[in-house]
Amino acid sequence: MKGLFKPKPRTPMELVLQTRDLLIFLDQNTETRERKRDEKNRNPDACAQLAQEFFKHDTFRLLVACLPKLDLGARQNATHVIANLQRQRVGGRLIASEYLENNLDLMDILLPGYEDGDIALTYGAISRECIRHQIVARYVMGSEYMKKCFTYIQIPNFDIASDAQATFKELLTRHKSTVAEFISANYDWFFQGYNSQLLQSPSYITRRHAVKLLGDMLLDRSNSSVMIRYVSSLDNMRILMNLFRDSNKTIQLDTFQVFKLFVANKNKPPEIISVLVTNRSKLLRFLGDFSIDKEDEQFEADKAQVIKEIATLEITSERSCTDADDCEVLLMVLSLVEYQN
Repeated sequence: MKGLFKPKPRTPMELVLQTRDLLIFLDQNTETRERKRDEKNRNPDACAQLAQEFFKHDTFRLLVACLPKLDLGARQNATHVIANLQRQRVGGRLIASEYLENNLDLMDILLPGYEDGDIALTYGAISRECIRHQIVARYVMGSEYMKKCFTYIQIPNFDIASDAQATFKELLTRHKSTVAEFISANYDWFFQGYNSQLLQSPSYITRRHAVKLLGDMLLDRSNSSVMIRYVSSLDNMRILMNLFRDSNKTIQLDTFQVFKLFVANKNKPPEIISVLVTNRSKLLRFLGDFSIDKEDEQFEADKAQVIKEIATLEITSERSCTDADDCEVLLMVLSLVEYQN
């Protein structure tokens, strides 16, 4: 009796023929595809109820806890489900945001995931979805993990480091007011770590991402006070001038986008004016030869403005380029020009 209703195995020929018939039917029957799509899109109430029940019964926490036990395919599916539920509105409310506000400790599980190679990418993707909610981003910025981001970005594994960089960028660009408040309150330690660990990293990838993100942050109007403070520092300008020496054109261009802010600053400190004037001829020569591979009218306009500003600078105080720091910058510029030529 055990095998009485067991189906007769199909021969290889039968399997191929049946598969072929099904594929032909699927290819020709567009109505079926449209109907299935309509069925998916026609049930917003069911989607809203699903999201409500998901968060109501704390299934999010259970799913996060169980993710390390799932295989890769199941993890990817779970991440996709979480991403969709995060954006689901119920009665005009993002209930995921309300749930996370009361369960912020979940980020203490997700973010350290970068230290575990097996789960890092999954937890990283979910972290970015959570950071879409401002309350979560503010919590992360006020936690110890903000400092750990500098370490995560430099993890030797390329995929994990790139994912950590993506999360770092999301934190520092999505919620403008929160970012401005965070950087203003934590300026010293943040840029000390940013400059030393990221902009001066031995990793080309790390430097490239860091200088691009720096430009994005400083050029954002919500960070105007931070930008003025940053471009008023000779130490910061020294780091940017050193990045001009990088052989990678992308890094050079992104460096220029930041360097032009030092030059455009109408209230330049005397030490910055002194260095720019002392090295005027060398800088103008370098900038005159500086070009990018494709035509870019905005770049050419910005470069012309920087050249004009440097050419017309005058020292308004008796201070000259005599102290150790300024002379170090002078030597750096000279070597920069030699490298370019």
